[in-house]
Amino acid sequence: MTVEYRCPICSEPLVPTGNSLGCTNRHQFDFAKEGYINLLPVQFKRSKQPGDNLDMVQARRAFFATPHYQFLQQSLAKLVASKQPKTVIDLGCGEGFYTQAIANELNGKASIYGLDISKPAIKYAAKRYDNPNFSVASSKDAPFKDALADVVLSIFAPVFDKESARLLSPAGTLIIVSPGPHHLYELKQHIYDDVRLHESPDCPEGFIETEQTLFQEVHSVSTDVIFNLIKMTPFAWKFKESHFEALSSKTHHEITLSFLVTQFNKAHS
Repeated sequence: MTVEYRCPICSEPLVPTGNSLGCTNRHQFDFAKEGYINLLPVQFKRSKQPGDNLDMVQARRAFFATPHYQFLQQSLAKLVASKQPKTVIDLGCGEGFYTQAIANELNGKASIYGLDISKPAIKYAAKRYDNPNFSVASSKDAPFKDALADVVLSIFAPVFDKESARLLSPAGTLIIVSPGPHHLYELKQHIYDDVRLHESPDCPEGFIETEQTLFQEVHSVSTDVIFNLIKMTPFAWKFKESHFEALSSKTHHEITLSFLVTQFNKAHS
């Protein structure tokens, strides 16, 4: 299938030129040996290494090698496939755990794009998975033409309302995956005196909510796997050495894994 990118500098279409993509204004971007393309020009970076660092990516890879999130992964892949999309864009795809599952479920019937601002994450994704088209790029200014996607995904990633609406076809679906109310409740009890439950995501501007599903299971998770889980969560920096020592007193812990999958359509005036 044709790979459709636009230039992140001038927004003109990018076309293949050897092992690169180029536009009519002579901006050129090379494919890395792993197969991804870097569409985040250095002048657009807010830091030297934006996004998740290598340690976080490796922790996520180690955790995803276990079966604990597979029930979400497979449910999400089937949901996306049920939409019969021609193009799917996974914004903030990380190392491609969900992106690849969606590509497998669609089995060549759609173009699948995964992008992330983290170069280490995309490098891992492209090295491991062949089917999706991976790029280092910003979800706030994604390198795609208007209305390209039938499904836009944001899985534990920031949601940019206007950009999501721009990327989505008129009848397309925005799917946001966020923590369910009791997600990782038992781990939070180690660091918070008063654990607050997660709330539903806000409806992005320009959209209407059409459906929401709660996926929740309680798993027995080994302590070493929990350490990787903590490293890939936003509250990892709140864990102190004493918290890790408390967890280490047991080999396994019962952990609630809870996810909200919320679907939105464009609100047409």
